[in-house]
Amino acid sequence: MKTLSSTWKEMKKYRHSYLMIAPYYLPFLVFTVFSVLMAMGLSFSYFNVLETPRLIGWQNYINLFLQDDIFSIAMKNTFLFVAITGPASFILCFFVAWVINEMRPKVRAAITLVFYAPTLAGVSAFAIWKFVFSGSEYGLVNAFLLKAGLLMEPLTYLKDIRFILPILIVVQLWMSLGHSFLAFIAGLQTVDRKLYEAAAVDGVRNRWQELWYITLPVMRPFLLFGAVMQIAQSFGVSAVSINLLGFPTTKYAGRTIVTHLMDYGIIRYEMGYASAIATILFLMQVIFNKTVQRGLKRIGE
Repeated sequence: MKTLSSTWKEMKKYRHSYLMIAPYYLPFLVFTVFSVLMAMGLSFSYFNVLETPRLIGWQNYINLFLQDDIFSIAMKNTFLFVAITGPASFILCFFVAWVINEMRPKVRAAITLVFYAPTLAGVSAFAIWKFVFSGSEYGLVNAFLLKAGLLMEPLTYLKDIRFILPILIVVQLWMSLGHSFLAFIAGLQTVDRKLYEAAAVDGVRNRWQELWYITLPVMRPFLLFGAVMQIAQSFGVSAVSINLLGFPTTKYAGRTIVTHLMDYGIIRYEMGYASAIATILFLMQVIFNKTVQRGLKRIGE
C-alpha cells in the first residue's frame, strides 16, 4: 500500500505528465468533484440562496422519504425509466450495430447517420412528437384511430395520466439510441477477424458462440461506456418530460427525480433540499453503475 510520501515522490517524478493533463483534470476537479462534494455538504443544511446555510442534520432526507409524496412518484417513474429504457436501449443499440457492421461501408455509413439522427434532432424532435400525439383530431395518432373507427372523439394523450408515462418511455427510448450506438459501431470495428478463424479451430461453430466468446469480451470497454451512458440518460430524464408535457405534468404523472430537483433548486430556491435530492440521485447512479460493471465482467465466462 502506497504511503503519502511515496505517492508524492511518484507525482514529482512524473510531474511533466501531470502538467500535460492539468487542463482537463483541473476543470474536472473544480466543476465536477468539488460540486458533488459541495452538494453533499449542503444537503445537511437549510439554504435558500439569500441566507447563510444553516445546518439541520438529516432533516432534508427525513422530509424527502417520509413527507414528500411527490418524490415517491418521481422515484417510481425514474426507476421505470431505468428498468425499461436502459436495458431495452442498450440491447437494441448493440443488436442494430451488430447487424449494420456486417454491411458494406457506404451502406453502413448511411444507416449509421439515420440511427444517430434522433440525437442530433434536439428540440425539433419534440415538435414532431407533439404533432404525433396532439390532442386535436389532426394529431397523427388521433387522425389514424378516428379514421379507422377505433375512436369516437380525439384523446388528449399528453394530458391524460393513462398515457403520459408510456409516451415518455417511447420517446426517451427513441432519443437514447445515439451515443451508445456509435460506441458499439466503433467497438465492432476493432474486433480482429483472425480471432473468429482461431475460434473456429477451437470449436466455435455458430454466430452466437462467436458473439459470446469473442465479440462481447473484446468489446467490453465499449459495452461499459454504453451502459454508463444509458444509465445516466435513464436517471437524468427531464428534457423529454418538460418539452413534451410541460412543467409540471398532469397530477405529476411525468415527474422524475431530475424534474423534482429542478423544481426545488431552480424554482423554489430551496438549495439544501435540492442538494439532498441530487445526492440521492448520485448514489443511485453509482450503485447501478457498479452493478452493471460486475455483470459485464462475467461476459465470456
